[in-house]
Amino acid sequence: MAASNPTGSNKAKIAKRVVEVLEFFDESHPQATVMDIVRRFDRPQSSTSELLSSLVDVGLLYKDPQSRSYSPTPRAAMLGCAAQPRAVRDGRLTGLIDRLAAQTGLAVAVFGMVGLKVQVYTWREGQRPLRTTNPFAISGGQKEHLTDSAAGRLLLSTIAQPRRESMLRRLNAEACDERKFAFADMAAQLQQCHVDGQVAGAAGFGTRAQVATVLCPDQPANQPLAIGFVYDAGEQIDPSALLQTLNDAVVRCFYNDGSTPAVVQPLFEVTSRQPERMPVAMMSGGRVGMPSEVAYR
Repeated sequence: MAASNPTGSNKAKIAKRVVEVLEFFDESHPQATVMDIVRRFDRPQSSTSELLSSLVDVGLLYKDPQSRSYSPTPRAAMLGCAAQPRAVRDGRLTGLIDRLAAQTGLAVAVFGMVGLKVQVYTWREGQRPLRTTNPFAISGGQKEHLTDSAAGRLLLSTIAQPRRESMLRRLNAEACDERKFAFADMAAQLQQCHVDGQVAGAAGFGTRAQVATVLCPDQPANQPLAIGFVYDAGEQIDPSALLQTLNDAVVRCFYNDGSTPAVVQPLFEVTSRQPERMPVAMMSGGRVGMPSEVAYR
């Protein structure tokens, strides 16, 4: 029997916890105390305090001596940037995420593929939180089986045959009974995603949320990236309008220099009364170039 390697296992846990800490910080959580991290990830207080102190030592976190709270440093944001595609390196993708979330009111996520799973690379909360008792229903770093999420199916569709078919068979073989699927039907869905480069459907991640997502262009082989709006299934929103808005915005982000940001009109007003129809966006320089609308019924 092979000997266990507790040291290697502990190192893997530490690496995971470092990433978890960094992913905790967002617009809703710009700072965190030791107890915030302890409660969020159900970690021991002593080891969490030691970990945060270590991240301060290596320059990834600041510590406020008065409030004893922590916040990420610019170094945390800049690690790895130099090796990224231009739209990521120069901040255009981040700017696009901020505009889409702030000016439409919907949550925005960037998705990537990790093995046989789709992962939320970046999560930006919308003005209307998903209806769930869990405030972290969807958050950065979460993973879902590729075939259980519309975004995952879109990413899987970028893989060339026959590797895509091999991955699909493995996903089905490893799935529990309730997650198994008809192979021919799923293969057809993936082929349609491959043709369209976009999809709308169930977001997955243990929620009833919906996602409308499109592929980001010019990504390295086998490293697809997608961006999408995530919204509650109860919202009466036309997903085709969201896909048009995303396509126009992505074209502007990836193929222009970003000096003239796309103008995105608010999806809804934050009032007690919603309009029957409101314009979502008027993008210039995109594939469509026409205003898209979201219908409220």
